[in-house]
Formats: sequence, C-alpha cells, structure tokens
Amino acid sequence: MFDRRSPVPMYYQIEKYIEDLIENKNLKQGDRIPSEHELTEQFQVSRMTVRQAVMDLVNAGILMRRKGKGTFVSGQRKIEKSLNGLNGFTEDMINRGMKPDSRLLDFQKMRPPAPVRKRLSLEDEEEVYAIKRTRLADDLPMAIETTFIPAALVPNLSSGASNQSLYDYIEKKYGLILDHADQSLEAALVTAEEAAILEVPKGSPVLLIERCSYLAGGKALEYTRSLYRADRYKFMIRLPRK
Repeated sequence: MFDRRSPVPMYYQIEKYIEDLIENKNLKQGDRIPSEHELTEQFQVSRMTVRQAVMDLVNAGILMRRKGKGTFVSGQRKIEKSLNGLNGFTEDMINRGMKPDSRLLDFQKMRPPAPVRKRLSLEDEEEVYAIKRTRLADDLPMAIETTFIPAALVPNLSSGASNQSLYDYIEKKYGLILDHADQSLEAALVTAEEAAILEVPKGSPVLLIERCSYLAGGKALEYTRSLYRADRYKFMIRLPRK
C-alpha cells in the first residue's frame, strides 16, 4: 500500500490510509487512533512524518486531539462560519442542526480595563458586565468567549442570561436591536489555561475574533473577544467583484 519510490509524500500516503480506515468504518467516530509512536513503528517513518499526517487531518476536522488522552476520529469536518452576517454562536449552531450550550467561567460587574473602555467609548467611572463562557456544540468545547456590555444599557443583568444567546436575550428583555458590528480575525496560540478549557494541547492554534457591535444610533452595545478552535472552525466570506 505504501510506495517509498512514489513522488507522493509519505505523510500524504499515511493521511489517505487513515481516511480510508474511517471511510470503511474500521475507525468510527469517537475511536482513538494509534499513537504517534505506534504509527512510526507501523510505517517505519520518522515521527515528524507521522505528526504532519495527523495534524493535517486534525486541521481538516477529521481528527481531534484531546489533551492527555490522544487523537480521536471527530466524525465531522470543520464548521464553516460566514463572516458576512451578524449572527451569534447559538444561532450558528442551531442552523447547523447542532446543540449549542454554554459553560459559565466568570460573571462580574466591574470597571473595564482601558482597552475595553476605549472600544465601548465609556467614561472612566462607567461599569460593564463581563461574561466569560465556554461555548459548546454537541457537548464539544468550540470557543472561549469573553463579552463586555455597558451596565447602563442592561441594568440588573443576571448570570442566568449566559445560558442562552445574549443577542436574543438583550433584544427581547431590553428592546435593544443590533444594527451592525466591526470585526477582526487573526491567528493566535492558546495558553495553558485556555488549552485546558478547549481540551486541546498547550500552544495549539486558535482563531481570535474581536467584535464590537453597535445600535442604530452608533452606541456600542458589546465588545467580545472569542478564541475559536482552529481544528473545528473555518471562516468564509463572499467577495463581490466591484
């Protein structure tokens, strides 16, 4: 099955071998694949070759890594999220037939740090509600989301609001309607703490999304910083030719 004389790189041949095992149901969703050491012995190649094959499949969403447990068949490819619309995590997951959920990590009313205060155009004495959550889909951690909302706009906001779509909750309870948002996307690496929350190895790549959403009059409603697992997400955008 493996041809060392072939121009096809060995790592790619190993990738196709693992994909064939999944396609033929020899490996099923949730199954643990052999360790890098076992694959190195099996194919008589370097560990770097095996690692590249495995990471390519992880990045494609075919496999997923769990810290301290190994690499498993995910059963799903990456979730595609459009950057063209102003939708929250809950709406995106429901639209894909997945079960969204949240795990509250922190909830407090506070004076925000200077960068957040600047993004929300707040005075020094103004406070925000800071909400930090793990966002899950079908019980799998997908993202860490930290949201800052001016307290004056959402008086008496409770931690119970974090169990649902904040956008939907704020629109229904406070009558505040989102109009538009400014958003940026860049690559980042998780810290040890973030890796534990997302159940990925320390130093794993993530997609860092920063979003500031506004009401129709231009008042900032929320600033959110999200870390999305790079092995489970890819972002799509339509670029019209002008």
